[in-house]
Amino acid sequence: MLQQTRVDTVIPYYERFLNYLPTVHDLAHASDDLLLKLWEGLGYYSRVRNMKEAAQQILERHGGQFPSRHEDIARLKGIGPYTAGAISSIAFGLPEPAVDGNVMRVVSRLFEVDYDIGIPSNRKIFQSIMEVLIDPHYPGDFNQAMMDLGSDIESPVNPRPEESPVKDFSAAYQHGTMDRYPIKAPKKRPIPQRLQALIIRNEQGEFLLEKNEEKGLLSGFWHFPLFELQGHSDDSKEAGESAIVFSEQRDVKKWFASTYGLEIDWEENVYPKVQHIFSHRKWTIEILSGLSKKECPNSPHLKWVSVSDFHEYPFAKPQHKMWDAFRQGERIE
Repeated sequence: MLQQTRVDTVIPYYERFLNYLPTVHDLAHASDDLLLKLWEGLGYYSRVRNMKEAAQQILERHGGQFPSRHEDIARLKGIGPYTAGAISSIAFGLPEPAVDGNVMRVVSRLFEVDYDIGIPSNRKIFQSIMEVLIDPHYPGDFNQAMMDLGSDIESPVNPRPEESPVKDFSAAYQHGTMDRYPIKAPKKRPIPQRLQALIIRNEQGEFLLEKNEEKGLLSGFWHFPLFELQGHSDDSKEAGESAIVFSEQRDVKKWFASTYGLEIDWEENVYPKVQHIFSHRKWTIEILSGLSKKECPNSPHLKWVSVSDFHEYPFAKPQHKMWDAFRQGERIE
């Protein structure tokens, strides 16, 4: 959970997760729907899928006991060099460095390292420096101190180098080059993408939800049916919601109704557009609503769900935003 998320955000998720799944056996056999529901709101959902696979590896390869050797820890699914170093040093006292962005920032300023910290292959340079620096007797304390130094005093914004306990050894501080380090190229802007959401109700007031079984940004989640519209990106596979790219809204309506055997009375209501930014994608979602008298859609991945049961289904952030926009347009409290 801490790989991409702040501690204060993680704590309630961590406590709830352990209440539901207190053992590695529970995690290894948990349903994907439960895992996504427990993780809902944290983002970067591949983390929890990797955790389940790692739990299965622990059961199969290590008799249900978390491995204590660095090599074995690093082989677990979802555990990269940083996490393996943190676990090895903090939990088992092994002199293995934990190199994250905070640590690379500190090291970059200490030695005026002229390598871009945003390039993954350059991480080995910082790793090799940390292997020399790490305290072999207190590796966990050392790693945590370096991480804390980077996140607080040596922070990326408004650093306080004059308060740093290592300022006397910092080349950047001594040479007045703090503003130059670390070297990091600007992030690429997320690619804009235009999508169409279909919010369809039946006569019982239930809403049509779709489970995304494909690989993509919303894999494994339930959401209102989503389709990509032409307009910005030509990389439809990354959208993750439809392999077909439609040119206009009417094409979506025609295709959806005919494919799933639904008779839909489309409404003319106007809803706020939904914006959602992923690390590399910026979605603009347009909402179209309709009413259907058909009981069962011709797809195992579509289901009529009452609002009172929404809480039982894993929803990603875009789904919550679409629902909020729909309620705003419908004046639903």
